[in-house]
Amino acid sequence: MLPFRARPLRLIHRAKPVRTQYRRNGSLPPTPQRNVVGVFSPASAVLFIAVGTGMFFYFKNKKQQLLEEREKERMSKSYGRPNLGGPFSLINCSAAPSDPLPTFTDKDMLGKWSLVYFGFTNCPDICPAELDKVTAIVNDLNKTNPNLAVQPIFISVDPARDTPQTVRKYLSDFHPSYIGLVGDYAQTKAVCKGYRVYFSTPPDADPNGDYLVDHSIFVYLMDPEGKFVDAFGQATTKDEVVEKIQQYVEEWRR
Repeated sequence: MLPFRARPLRLIHRAKPVRTQYRRNGSLPPTPQRNVVGVFSPASAVLFIAVGTGMFFYFKNKKQQLLEEREKERMSKSYGRPNLGGPFSLINCSAAPSDPLPTFTDKDMLGKWSLVYFGFTNCPDICPAELDKVTAIVNDLNKTNPNLAVQPIFISVDPARDTPQTVRKYLSDFHPSYIGLVGDYAQTKAVCKGYRVYFSTPPDADPNGDYLVDHSIFVYLMDPEGKFVDAFGQATTKDEVVEKIQQYVEEWRR
């Protein structure tokens, strides 16, 4: 008979359940954190959209400023102030109705600061926005310097559709001192050439046609001697224009 061999005792340690252990201590175990990387919360989504929208308008404005600077260089074709303007004679749509309507020439700009804008009454958005800006500019200048004579002038680049009656009614929604000017195609082309304004209206345009006109988008500042001072594009704000005009007026008075 084989001798009996005692088997060595194995000590087995049974760990206490975690929850039981924490329950006895009066606390709960920490909850494991879920992986939230790559998940959009509502707040982060709103922030992302806001930042993206801001960057879009920032770069759009910078692009517009760059295009306007290039256009100014094209207008000047040299360093210094370009020689814009010159003689013209157009129908004054804003004058009291008469037959025939009186004309408005470059001589009628003498003695006043003028803000000249080229556009057309069927323009869906850009022209109304720029005319609203000019209205706000004139109002601000009148408040700060009531003795400063500034006349806003609108010159149509759509002679086929913009009749004197159409322009007069169109400008009634803007500043009351607006002067609306129209002419035939040859007269329109001549004044645009003098101000180096591009416009796409064909000479044989249909007065009843539904078409848009591409044109230069600038507000031209002319001094009381009828000389060109500066051109303000879409990217230039109302406050910036007012500040620049005030500076030009002070320089001119000296």
